[in-house]
Amino acid sequence: MLPITACVIAFNEEAKLAACLESVSFCAELIVVDSHSTDRTREIAAQRGATVIERDWPGHIEQKNFAIEQAQNEWVLCLDADERVLPELRESIERAFADGPQADGYALNRRNVYLGRWIKHGGWYPDRKLRLFKRAKGRWGGVNPHDHVRLEPGCSEARLRGDLEHLSYDGIADHLKTIDYFSTIAAEEKLSRGQRGASLQVLLNPPWKFTKMFVLQRGFLDGWRGLIVAILGAVYVFLRYAKLWELVHVQGRTAGSGEPVRYGRRGEPAGRGETAG
Repeated sequence: MLPITACVIAFNEEAKLAACLESVSFCAELIVVDSHSTDRTREIAAQRGATVIERDWPGHIEQKNFAIEQAQNEWVLCLDADERVLPELRESIERAFADGPQADGYALNRRNVYLGRWIKHGGWYPDRKLRLFKRAKGRWGGVNPHDHVRLEPGCSEARLRGDLEHLSYDGIADHLKTIDYFSTIAAEEKLSRGQRGASLQVLLNPPWKFTKMFVLQRGFLDGWRGLIVAILGAVYVFLRYAKLWELVHVQGRTAGSGEPVRYGRRGEPAGRGETAG
């Protein structure tokens, strides 16, 4: 086994977690941080030899940083429960460690599967994500719910061959639920950071998003799936700014509070006043 800790955050992922953990069986340590699942998630993780930590939900970035802080190895490989390391990527990781890692972090291609098919265009591939890194040199950052790993200044980054497969959504209905959830969080984050104006963005950004994904990034080559992905990408952008407009002009909320945005897991209430977990 390689001296890597695989870190996974989970909530009600019994259908996908086993395959995820099986794909990282080459890692010396598995950690699953679970936010009070009501299905067999924790049981499945324990059966696969993972260290299971049950913890309240503080947000995507916070939960992922907590997970890497629990690792016993210098290197961490971060995955969501709906992701898995494909064989070619595993071989690339094994070769990198056989020779001794030449970088502080590695970006991985992510292969997004939507409605049963790999989406190769529309900005969905290669969808590179920095997921394998020295835990002392990297942290999760960004703005919830859109997190990403940041390496410290001066650290080196390289790429590995092979793909991280992402089973993105269970279907169109699940995709729409996620859009509703993420757009609410994004609107709250924009308000907290002082953004008030939304009228021009509501009018201009959604059609630009569709044009970019479907035409410029050649989403049309993915057929009906490419069209659906581009339309729903535009819907997400529309809802982010429409909900921001609602917060300011309907609810009378004040922008720029700087307060942390607290939100529940998907399916729970989201918003500034919600407590975690």
